[in-house]
Amino acid sequence: MPRQLGELEDAVMTRVWRWNRPVTVREVLEDLQQERSIAYTTVMTVMDNLHQKGWVRREVDGRAYRYTAVSTRAAYSAALMNEAWSTSDNPAAALVAFFGMMSQEQREALSDAVRVIQGDDQRDEQAHPLER
Repeated sequence: MPRQLGELEDAVMTRVWRWNRPVTVREVLEDLQQERSIAYTTVMTVMDNLHQKGWVRREVDGRAYRYTAVSTRAAYSAALMNEAWSTSDNPAAALVAFFGMMSQEQREALSDAVRVIQGDDQRDEQAHPLER
């Protein structure tokens, strides 16, 4: 299970996910510098750490690397939610509490997601009637 990204790791990964293309340390640095004062070597170290942890893959491009996300932010968020839920001593109560914290918009997104999953289940049953 993934551990939660640190604040600077998340800031870097946010850019990698948002841009959805191979990125250089320089590109991430220049974007981060619009928000904060940060050194090239700091960003380079964070991106190397993200590579070592398996969050990004990299390929050589001249004297630098280009980094690409290994998975999506949605997959990362889902894994964190699953980890938190599965470590609860009362998963049902944890879900009820979580749903209670959701905004109306989030509840609607959840309802849409459940409909998608139920639709997949119904299609699977129709496609494989002998396996029921």
